[in-house]
Amino acid sequence: MGLCSSCLKGSSSTLSPAALVEDSESRRRRQMEAAEKRRQENENRGIRDVERLRRQQQRQLDIERRQEEAIRDNNQSTNLKWQTNA
Repeated sequence: MGLCSSCLKGSSSTLSPAALVEDSESRRRRQMEAAEKRRQENENRGIRDVERLRRQQQRQLDIERRQEEAIRDNNQSTNLKWQTNA
C-alpha cells in the first residue's frame, strides 16, 4: 500500500500549477453541469409527457386571462344607463 501512495505523490509533483488550475476549473464546470442536470431531472420527475404538461399550463393561463378580461369588461358595462321612451 505504501507503494501506491508514493506513486501518486511522484505524479502530482510533475504537474505544473497551471495544469492544476485548469483541472480544478474543468472539474468545477463539470460539477455545475451535473448539478444543472440533476435539477432538471428532479423538476421533470413523475411527468411522462413534458410537452403535454406545458400545453395544459398554457391553456390554463389563457383561460385565466380570459376570465380576468371578462370580469374587467363586466365592471365597465355596469356603468351603462338604460333609457326608456316615455
